[in-house]
Amino acid sequence: MLKPARLAAADVLRVGMVGLRTRPARVVLSALGIAIGIATMVAVVGLSNSSRADLMAKLDRLGTNLLIVEAGNTADGKAARLPKAAVGMVARIGPVQQATATAQVDARIRRSDAVPMELAPGVTAQAARLDLLTALGAGVGQGRWLDAASERIPAVVLGSVAAQRLGVTSVGEKIVMNEEWFVVIGILDPVELVPTLDRVALIGFPAAERYFGFDGHPTTIFERSTDASVEAVRAVLPRTVNPGDEHSVKVSRPSDALVAKAATDEGMTTLMLALGAVALLVGGVGVANTMVVSVLERRQEIGLRRALGATKPAILMQFLTESLLLSALGGLAGALLGVIATYVLAAAQGWTAVIPPWSLGAGLGATMVIGVIAGLYPAVRASRLHPTVALNTT
Repeated sequence: MLKPARLAAADVLRVGMVGLRTRPARVVLSALGIAIGIATMVAVVGLSNSSRADLMAKLDRLGTNLLIVEAGNTADGKAARLPKAAVGMVARIGPVQQATATAQVDARIRRSDAVPMELAPGVTAQAARLDLLTALGAGVGQGRWLDAASERIPAVVLGSVAAQRLGVTSVGEKIVMNEEWFVVIGILDPVELVPTLDRVALIGFPAAERYFGFDGHPTTIFERSTDASVEAVRAVLPRTVNPGDEHSVKVSRPSDALVAKAATDEGMTTLMLALGAVALLVGGVGVANTMVVSVLERRQEIGLRRALGATKPAILMQFLTESLLLSALGGLAGALLGVIATYVLAAAQGWTAVIPPWSLGAGLGATMVIGVIAGLYPAVRASRLHPTVALNTT
């Protein structure tokens, strides 16, 4: 009893590639939709992971145990003041490792005395304790930080933005604070946990008292404790800083902003993945349309193959293979584009590119599913064509 010949896997692959080789322009355009969808999904996942890895590295470097204490308003709505001894009281809390402070100073800052007071460039003055940079994990980009000698004389350290606004490019230059000339001895690197300090000119507490009549009351206290005790310390800080009026004390944790940013990035990642999925769906529709048109154009070829003995499953497998190859072509191109885009955009942001292997596997797996779904109906339709009808088609 005669049995129909079976096509080997290599033969099925070769037959499936015939339609792709004969219509290259259509293949490229159809695969482009798949490629855009996969590239979007891979790039979104890669950039999201790169951003999150950079954020986690930043949190590890800066620490999440910094708390900021500021004066709020009293019960009658007036501005409260922190006690002079507030820093010492905070330092006596058991788990506290570091406590320091800054204080607002009433001084108008100008590049020179030729600049009118009303044209001051928006730089504020603050007094700072010597251990401020250590507590904040900040660094000096140029020059040096205040010391026991310079905190008593007309010496100032500028934040990075303050230096730009004043037009100060190097240490040794002078600025005017009210009517006093101060020498710039340092310019800070950006302070990541407390960016408000980037727009500030910092002088020593003794200099603030001597030249501007500063009364010694701190405006902001910075405190670091052990990681395990941050919340416990946060709960007792108001009562410790201002006993009897703890409601006038505000306590914040600057690392919370970075954590919130990570949550926001995660939400945006979900949205962009949804957009990538839509693009992938549109690409799948394009593949299905291409395969339907291919079946209509190749009915005589189908009829001839059927007349020569090709079975319905062979015809079905031919067009299904063609659909899978078309989708795989788009998927591979999309994965490559996604990887390239991730590395380029991550480098532009100063991140280390992180592409999870599962994202590439999931993207290529999705293309295979799309290929099967998009090619199934055209393949079934091709396999059901009667040889006589197909050969008589013009």
